[in-house]
Amino acid sequence: MTASCPASCPARFCWSFMLQGSGIMRMPGPDATPLIEAGLAVMVYAAGMTQDTDIQLSGPFKAMDGSGRAIDIKSLRIFDEGYGVVDLYVDLAAPATDGLHKDHKLIAEIGARLRAIGYNGPDLKPGDPVIQEKRLIVLDTPDEFLPFAVRKGFKDLSSEFDEQ
Repeated sequence: MTASCPASCPARFCWSFMLQGSGIMRMPGPDATPLIEAGLAVMVYAAGMTQDTDIQLSGPFKAMDGSGRAIDIKSLRIFDEGYGVVDLYVDLAAPATDGLHKDHKLIAEIGARLRAIGYNGPDLKPGDPVIQEKRLIVLDTPDEFLPFAVRKGFKDLSSEFDEQ
């Protein structure tokens, strides 16, 4: 059974889970916590990424955060969740400190890296605190990011519905 997060979903982000005997189900991340804790679901989010939907934009580089620390970034990538929202995934070499996902200096440095590879839109925004991980920062992208993502190989699956 597959259900997808509607555009009006306040979570704006869904994780995929393998429910015992039920296939893959998508639901807002916090709602799945009891299922995982009870052993009824296993997160398959990262395993669901494929070459068609997971696109690396940049390899390793260093960026500075607001307190002057050098942050080793392994990669910048995008992943299509299937509903037209493009989030930027920032893979870190070391665990992040709490709140790093909203560090304006770090976000500006990541934006500079994107501009060096062809992005020319507005600044990125901090992602939802619920979806941040120790070695992964998720940033929200503005609507103007989509054409850049498409040029990098992103398949805008939502465009199929725009034609109807």
